[in-house]
Amino acid sequence: MKKIIALLALTVLIISCHQKQTNEVMLDMAGVEEEMNSAVRQAPDVPAPPAPPVEKPEIQEVNKKKIIKDGRMGLKVTDLEKTKTRIDTLVRSFGGYYSTENFNNTDWESSYNLRIRLPFSNFEKFIAVIESGIGEIQYKEIDARDVTDQFIDLETRLENKRNYLTRYNDLLKQAKSVKEVLEIEEKIRTLEEEIDSTIGRLKYLSDLVDYSTLELIISKRKDFKYNPADRDRFSERLKQSLSKGWLGFVDFTLFLIRIWPAWIIVIILIYFWRRYRKTRLKK
Repeated sequence: MKKIIALLALTVLIISCHQKQTNEVMLDMAGVEEEMNSAVRQAPDVPAPPAPPVEKPEIQEVNKKKIIKDGRMGLKVTDLEKTKTRIDTLVRSFGGYYSTENFNNTDWESSYNLRIRLPFSNFEKFIAVIESGIGEIQYKEIDARDVTDQFIDLETRLENKRNYLTRYNDLLKQAKSVKEVLEIEEKIRTLEEEIDSTIGRLKYLSDLVDYSTLELIISKRKDFKYNPADRDRFSERLKQSLSKGWLGFVDFTLFLIRIWPAWIIVIILIYFWRRYRKTRLKK
């Protein structure tokens, strides 16, 4: 019995010691956590590390497209001269010019036919101003052509021909006979003509690309008016008739003189005809 009581007492003592150690550990951990929180609160703000730089994708240069833009417009206006003056001002302000300018005046309509060259960047802006209320639009057509391939082809051919020209010039320096010199010079002449033609074609296309063309017709309808033709006095008309009659007589006389070979032939025929009749009558 004593042994059992001693064993129970020993067990209670061990459990008490273990509980005490656990509580101490927990208190120690709580103290450490409190110290860490206090240290964090007292620590100065540390700036966050900068983010790594983001690499921008390389932008590859793209060849600028070559676009030829043309347009046709017709305007019906109430004051033709005022509208023409305003368009003159607009063309100058947008850096353009007239390549052709024609004025037509009929019994029923007056109109200006204008062919306007405008910088490519101002072409659409100019049309927008025209559409803003200068006149009543009768028709409008805009065309755009991509000639980038033609530019690339012409520039490639030009580069190749220049390379060939350089090679032929080197061969000309090495020529050993007159025949070789003449043959190489003929090749060089042909290449130079082709190079000049290609350069001219490139300049022509560049001009069409840089300056767009607008064919603009502004017109004004006229009210119908009956205008009988003025008739001259009787004396004036009589003089004209006598003068025209005399001129007609002179022309007719000169015509008869002009055909004198025919008169000779007619006289010869009449002579032989009369002679033939006399001979026949005698028989």
